[in-house]
Amino acid sequence: MTVNKGFTRRDRICGQIRRELAELIRTELKDPRVGMISVTGVEISADYAHAKVFFSSLSGREHIAPVLAGLQKAAGFLRRELGRRITIHTTPQLHFIFDESLERGADLSELIQQAVAISGAGDSSSAPAESEKPD
Repeated sequence: MTVNKGFTRRDRICGQIRRELAELIRTELKDPRVGMISVTGVEISADYAHAKVFFSSLSGREHIAPVLAGLQKAAGFLRRELGRRITIHTTPQLHFIFDESLERGADLSELIQQAVAISGAGDSSSAPAESEKPD
């Protein structure tokens, strides 16, 4: 019995698509709406016909609509260039999806910091002051 300990072919192709798209968007895409984005992940369908491309943006959630519109408009160009750079039987249709996980993580970190600050303010009366500590 063989145990697959490495990445599957699909995982390798998703990683390659992610790297190539990130490079294409950074160097070749001239649409000012897109700006600085990060390709955070790619999920490809079983038949390799469709790929969900997850991205994050430094511009924030309120500016995602124009970024998404720019990416959707450039999807044909990006697919064609991707087909030239990677060798798979079918170059997948690209579907761009805003990845909220980084923003959600930042929100959770902020909430944790607020909770720590609030609990730290309540605990200050039980801790001895610097002048009251024994030598």
